[in-house]
Amino acid sequence: MRKTIAGMIQQAIDAQPCYQVARDAGQPAEEVERLRLQAESLYQAVTEYQLRALGGESATRH
Repeated sequence: MRKTIAGMIQQAIDAQPCYQVARDAGQPAEEVERLRLQAESLYQAVTEYQLRALGGESATRH
């Protein structure tokens, strides 16, 4: 499946509240950390995509 930048951005936006709800609800630390890392990773992917699209260099290149 091919992802669009709009879809990637939406995933990142949706991930943040999931993390915050889990944190505020007192979910186990492992679950909160997993959701935090997921949200952070999605935002990082969007940022790197945008940098490459604008001709800049991203922090990592696979």
